[in-house]
Amino acid sequence: MKALVLTEKPSVARDIARVLGCKDKQKSCYEGPRHVVTWALGHLVELAEPEDYDKKYAVWKLEDLPIIPKKMRLKVIRQTAHQFKAIRQLAQRRDLHELIIATDAGREGELVARWIMELLPWRKPFKRLWISSQTDQAIKEGFASLRPGHAYDNLYDSAVCRAEADWLIGLNVTRALTCKFNAQLAAGRVQTPTLAAIVKREQEIRQFQPVDYWTVEADFGLFRGLCRQQGEPRFFRKEEAEAAAARVRGQTGRITAVNTRERREPPPLPYDLTELQREANRRFGFSARETLAILQRLYEQHKLVTYPRTDSRYLSSDIAVTLPGRLRAVAVGPYASLAGPLAQGKPQLYSKAVDDARVTDHHAIIPTGEKPNLAQLTGGEAKIFDLIVRRFIALFSPPCISLHTTVTVTVAGEQFSASGTIIRQAGWKELLGKGPETEADGDGNEQVLPPLQEGQTVVVQGCRVQHGQTQPPPRYTEASLLTVMEKHNLGTPATRAEIIEKLINTETVERRGNQLVPTGKAHQLLDLVPAELRSPEMTAKWERRLEDIARGRGNKEEFLADIRRQAAAMVKEVAQSQAEYRHHNAIRSRCPQCGQFLLEKKTQQGTVLTCPDRQCGYRYRDKRLLTNRRCPQCRQKMELREGKAGKFFQCRPCNVIEMLAGDGKGGEQGPDRRLVRQYQKEKPLTSSLGDALKAALEKRDDN
Repeated sequence: MKALVLTEKPSVARDIARVLGCKDKQKSCYEGPRHVVTWALGHLVELAEPEDYDKKYAVWKLEDLPIIPKKMRLKVIRQTAHQFKAIRQLAQRRDLHELIIATDAGREGELVARWIMELLPWRKPFKRLWISSQTDQAIKEGFASLRPGHAYDNLYDSAVCRAEADWLIGLNVTRALTCKFNAQLAAGRVQTPTLAAIVKREQEIRQFQPVDYWTVEADFGLFRGLCRQQGEPRFFRKEEAEAAAARVRGQTGRITAVNTRERREPPPLPYDLTELQREANRRFGFSARETLAILQRLYEQHKLVTYPRTDSRYLSSDIAVTLPGRLRAVAVGPYASLAGPLAQGKPQLYSKAVDDARVTDHHAIIPTGEKPNLAQLTGGEAKIFDLIVRRFIALFSPPCISLHTTVTVTVAGEQFSASGTIIRQAGWKELLGKGPETEADGDGNEQVLPPLQEGQTVVVQGCRVQHGQTQPPPRYTEASLLTVMEKHNLGTPATRAEIIEKLINTETVERRGNQLVPTGKAHQLLDLVPAELRSPEMTAKWERRLEDIARGRGNKEEFLADIRRQAAAMVKEVAQSQAEYRHHNAIRSRCPQCGQFLLEKKTQQGTVLTCPDRQCGYRYRDKRLLTNRRCPQCRQKMELREGKAGKFFQCRPCNVIEMLAGDGKGGEQGPDRRLVRQYQKEKPLTSSLGDALKAALEKRDDN
């Protein structure tokens, strides 16, 4: 008898099959003497669509809402139905006596496997493989200590609740908003409060009124100090600042206080997914999704890091005994001089990262113990791996010891303060590139304070008044937004990146450099969605209840009953709304079929004009072609158009126009030849300039 092993991806199936000795490669599985290893392609099964319950739901109508099935159904995803069929055929084999779930060890991985099992259906025994890395050693140890499948029933219940809640809330509210306001408006239990946070910050920026202030800085020769009144270094009246400066110029002051304290900073904890996404966004500009994709490759393909979708920054005691071996394994290349000396003998762990009570389903992200081949890593992979390795090595590095001194000087009745930090022992900060000689003081003055004593006199050698303005709060970057999502428990480490991408894809948020900026659609949408759905507190409460269900402390039926009631109430609130929605991308051209103003949407293939009336469905793709030609002003790609004088390039934002000319190579010196030919098929070149270009292109192809 054999066991059927179900993995989440073909690449994982290949690795497990190799470790288990399954050498017989077939179309949909690997077979060996004791195991048959097959794979899903991510989710093969999903919740049924409304039209699967009743054909009338294929047409969106407000009067049909809310759609709340008594029992949620499952269906096979059509695009991957062939793989599900192959797994079903394997499940019917009589020589397969049990199933081993080897999907990702987390909530979504459990859902992938259990939904497949439910639709097969699988009625035989099953077990669970739960590992935190994809190394051969981890796979062998995992199969040697398989766990009972039913031990993860609570995790499965939590995953089902999450999926059904997203379906019931997201689908019903999205349909209600779209039907009520005749616009493509999307909402969800996580994406809406996340969007609300971005819009709230934008409103704070718009409403912000800058306030002028002045600071008074005195030069005492050996150091500088800021004048403070009741602890505040800013004067909000210029005349007061200038008066204070005039009183102290050339005067002798007295040091009234010298406070020195030693600060010992232990090494930081290892990364969890959210903290790593934040760091990668701050340092490299990587999006949360990009970081997660790189991590998955380091985990599955290169097998260099442990399970990435973790929300814990701690390590368990059983992992602690493996840390010296992992430290020695990463002592290669640029890390040899860093990890090598620490790995000699018995490495000392300076961090407080080992704490069994604070490890959830998976421990923090650390190296696996495989010796890395750095030459095989791409640029992005090398950067993320470097962050993980250095943070890991830092666990064995001594603390950073600094000496922080604060000095108070009294001059002519005015008080000045100065502070400075001297790094006595850089410790782990030297490893992470954070070990300068000094650090900036609280007022932004970087200085090294000399030995000073209370009662010592100093002379004001100069004094200057500087003008400044209060600044608005900064727009969110992905790093700072992830912090907000984590603080309010919006989503999970595994889903937050996807939520941010969803906001961008629905045109409610756009990236401007490293900033996330809400669009006009976002501001209107938040005025239309139910107030309860905008609140991060409600979504955070749901997430806590889902976590309780996963821990066996919550009730699945009660949670879903509450979700059903909330979905019905939200649909009712939208239906009774008296608000109006104005399309932010409407243009002055009218639909030739129904007469409404068309909407302009930009895609990678060019501009698309659509009718806002979903019943009309008119759609027109602008024949203007987006080329590789760059605008000399804004550097955006220019469109290829045709006028009376012939073909020309136009930049829509700047309205810069350049006639079609060049050597035919595309890019900066000429048009994209592929796009030009595509344009020729639709409307042949007829001008003398066009004929010359056509002949030049044909001659180049002949050569």
